[in-house]
Order: sequence, then structure tokens, then C-alpha cells
Amino acid sequence: MREGLGVRKLATICAGAAVALAVAGSAQAFDGFSFEAPGAGAALQTRLKAASLTQAAQDQGTTDIQEIFAAARADYARLIGALYDEGYYGPVISIRVNGREAAEIAALNIPTRLDSVAITVIPGPQFHFSRAEIDPVAAKTVLPEGYRAGQIASSGVIVKAATAAVEGWRDDGHAKARVAAQSLTAQHRDATLDARITLDPGPVLTFGKMQMQGYERMRPERIAAIAGFPAGKRYSPERLDEVRTRLRRTGIFSSVSLTEDEAIGPGNTLDTTLAVVEEKPRRFGFGAELSTTEGLNLSGYWLHRNLLGGGERLRFDAEVTGIGGTNGAADYSLGARLDRPATFTPDTSAYLETLLEKTSGDDYDETSFRLGFGLDHIFNPRLTGSAGVAYGWSKVTDASGQTFFRQIALPLTATWDNRDSATDATRGYYGKLELTPFYGLSDTGSGARLSGDFRAYRALDAEARFVLAGRAQIGGVFGPSLEDTPRDYLFYSGGGGTVRGQPFESLGVNVLNGGTLRSGGARFLGFSGELRSGVTKSIGLVAFADAGYIGLSDYTSGEWHSGAGIGLRYKTGIGPIRLDIAGPVSGSTRDGAQIYLGIGQAF
Repeated sequence: MREGLGVRKLATICAGAAVALAVAGSAQAFDGFSFEAPGAGAALQTRLKAASLTQAAQDQGTTDIQEIFAAARADYARLIGALYDEGYYGPVISIRVNGREAAEIAALNIPTRLDSVAITVIPGPQFHFSRAEIDPVAAKTVLPEGYRAGQIASSGVIVKAATAAVEGWRDDGHAKARVAAQSLTAQHRDATLDARITLDPGPVLTFGKMQMQGYERMRPERIAAIAGFPAGKRYSPERLDEVRTRLRRTGIFSSVSLTEDEAIGPGNTLDTTLAVVEEKPRRFGFGAELSTTEGLNLSGYWLHRNLLGGGERLRFDAEVTGIGGTNGAADYSLGARLDRPATFTPDTSAYLETLLEKTSGDDYDETSFRLGFGLDHIFNPRLTGSAGVAYGWSKVTDASGQTFFRQIALPLTATWDNRDSATDATRGYYGKLELTPFYGLSDTGSGARLSGDFRAYRALDAEARFVLAGRAQIGGVFGPSLEDTPRDYLFYSGGGGTVRGQPFESLGVNVLNGGTLRSGGARFLGFSGELRSGVTKSIGLVAFADAGYIGLSDYTSGEWHSGAGIGLRYKTGIGPIRLDIAGPVSGSTRDGAQIYLGIGQAF
């Protein structure tokens, strides 16, 4: 006996029939239910019961006869699909409602009383491929491992092989590649399946025009500049993904849809249609973080996504920190930044920013101002870079009097980020390296500031309930003497961003003014490690240890301190709420337990 099966038919069967199942939570399950699969192994029985809507209705206590009957009728296709996906092409399925086969009961003549539902599945033999061919195949196509002679003849593998082959041709520029013919023949005598699929790659296409619709405030020429549509280039799905990504990352659009035309245009070109929906242009937000020594930190921002109709992004940030902190005075900052996407290239944006700050520390008070402009460039989804020019001015008041610093800086930044989440990473790496050469004006020294922040995350189990997280930080100022270095270029250790359990910026150096004046150091090292464990889907516990080093001019003769503690995490849609309790472990800056409260993991 021979039986022909089409790929599309297999895909449809595998998908199953969609049935709406209303659940009466307080009802009791119907009596007389049985599900038997003689000859099926434990794994196959589990798979079949998971596919059965009738089994689900029994488990959930459904008693409505119409719902149960609809589930029983749908189970024929669902069970066949599950069996075909496991390579069983000669099953016998019986679903009897009150002793009658459900398929033979008319939908308008269902029983008014439900006494029993009995499902019996005899899977028969498991089929293997006698032949598994697909042709022609593009050079870089990777077919599923299971699609070859001798392997289990899973219908899902057949569908995956056909999909992979079509996508292989599309990746090679053949946008209209398709399955031209398929021959799938089941030989029940020896439980084998002969599978042969023929593809039609179609011609190599190049991108034609991009039509645009849906924009309101955004100018179409700026949409085109941001999208960077590759007109005239060889077709590639990856290039279309880049266009979508560029438009989405602006934050201007709530929806971005790029659709290929059905018909091939003149000269083997392919036009596309871009449909966008714009977000509301304005947005604001706020944040808060609390520490027993640093006090309460409050921050807020106001954002305009599309200031001039060309995607210009204007953002104002305000922050008040140290409210109720141990140093007795709060710090203030107010900043503004204007970004213009698609400057010079679709992946390059220009920025103009300014920042005014007033800080009050244990050792000095500082008022500072910075104005800068530059370019940000996205090299790929993981690697970004930035280069700019900035002017900085600051007035420092300490025990020795007032000191003014002025400098021209060239900030350079490179960031690598392949974490699976920016706020609650379980896998991947993050690295940020900043190099800022600066030229001092008047009495300010000249040199360079270097800082690095490197993080790694590893899940210890498949569900990522247990995660190891590590962080290493490094910093250094090279060139000027300590007294000629702008104070905000120097490094401290202690607090939530470096060493929890130690007071904020408690570790520095005491060399200025004959050793009587404390300041930040010119060298910094920091290390942090965490073991994160999930107690429930929403609640997690963390054990951590941090260490920090501050040196005057090298990485060996300075001072270390450390802290350790435990933390509680409560996951929300915007990231976990973090509560950490830490105490000092070593160093001369210990000062009792510290408590930290914020949003997002510590790193």
C-alpha cells in the first residue's frame, strides 16, 4: 500500500486545528474519561496527551458538552499531526463519545448527556526515510540534521528542510524561490518514507524602489535617509532587517512593516512598501534609588522624539542625589542632548550635549559645566562607537581654597554588548572602553583618562534560574600631576557602583596640601561577583562580593577595600527591583552595614 503526502498538507496537519476552549474553573471534570495508547512509549504518550484538547478539558474540569464535543472532533487532526511529527504514518485513532465515534456524530445532533469519552491511539510502526532529497540547494544552505536516509521520517523535519532550502536561495539573492514540486510516499510494508522536494530558485533580484506610507510628522526624505534602503543592491533578507532595525531604534515609530512586492519588476528588480506608525512625540520618565549612606537619588527626563520632523531627538535630564546622605548636602545636575540620526551614513548620528552639575563631597565642593558635540556610529548590532569634542570648566572649593580647571577633551568610546538583556542578563558579555585625551588650559594639566567596564554572565542551567555574573573595572589618568587633574577625572571606590558595603566614595588618596587634603586617585581597579538564583518566576536571591582599589600613580602600592552581602530581586516589566544589604569585609573605610534599593541588577 502506498500513500502520497504533500509538504503543505503535512505542515497544516502539524499546526493542527484551532479550537476555542472556555474553561469553567469551578466545575468538576466529566466522568468516564480514558486515554489509551497501546504500544506507545512514555515519551510518545506524553506528546499525544499534550496535543489533545479533550485531555486538556478533562484536566481543567470542563463540563460543557459542546466544548468537550468540539475538542473531541478537533483531536483527530491534532493527534495525527503529533504522530506524523514523530514519524508514525499508519496510526489508528478512535475517539468515542458515549460509545459512538465522534467523527460520525453530526455537529447539530450532539448528545445532551455526556457519559463517557474514550480516546484510543494505536500509533503503528515508526517510519524512517528511505530517501530524503531536495534539489537544487544553494551553496550555503544548512539542512536539518534529521533530513537524510535512515533517520526518523518526522513531518516537521520535512517542513524545516523545505523552509531552510527556500531561505538558502533567498539569502543568495533569489527572493522568489519556492517549492516547485514535492513527492512524499509512505511505504507501509517496510515503514519507510520516500521524500523528494524540487525547488524553483527563480532569478537573482536587485532592490528596486521603496514606497512609504503611514508617516505624519516625519519628513519622507528623512525616513529614506534613516532607512538606508539598498536600492540597486543584490537582494538580501539581511539588508531588509537592517532597514527595519534602523527605523525602530530611532524610537519614533511604534510599528515598522517592510513588505516585498509579489511581482518582479522590470530588469529583475524587487520593490518594497514601507508602512510606519508614529509614536507620540513626547515622553517623560523618572527614577529613584536609595542607599543608607548615599541617601535618596531622584532623576527624571523629558523627551521629544521628532523635534524638527527629521527624527531629531531632544532630551532633558535632571537629577538630585544624596538627599539625606551622610555628607549632609545634595548634588544637582541638569543636562540636555540633541541627537540627529542618519548624519553622513544611515548608521551614524550626530549629537550636541551640555551638562551643568553641582556636587558636594566630604572633601570638596564642585560646580562644573560641559559642552560637547560628536558622532555615534553603529558598526553592527553588538558593536558601537563614539567620538567627540568637549569643553569642560569646573570650580573646586576645598580646604586649600578655590581651584579652576578648564580643558578641551576628545572623548572616544567603544562598546560591545551581546547580553540577552540589558537590565537582567543571564548570558553574554558586555565591554565598554573609554579613552579621553585632554588638553589643559591655563593651569590645568594635559594627558589622557582611560576607563573600562567589562561584564560576563553565565546561566548554570537551561532555565537560567542560577546565573553567575562577574564584573571587572579599570581606570587611570596619565600625564598630569594629581593637583593639576580635573577632580571629576579622578577615581574613588565605595558605594553601589563599585564596592557595596563600603560608604560612597570612601576610598581615595590623601596627598594634596601636604597630605591633609583627600581626593580621588589616578588609578582604579574594581571587581564584583554575583550568584543569582531564582526562587520563583518573580522572586530571586543574590549573594555577592565586591572589591576596589585606588592608587596614586600605579596599580600596586595603593589601598584595597571590599564588601559582601545578599540581595533580593523582584522581577517587573521594566527590570528587577533590587534590594541589597552589604557590609564591609576588609579595608580602612568600613562603616557598618549598607542598604541599596533600585531598579535593575547592580550590573
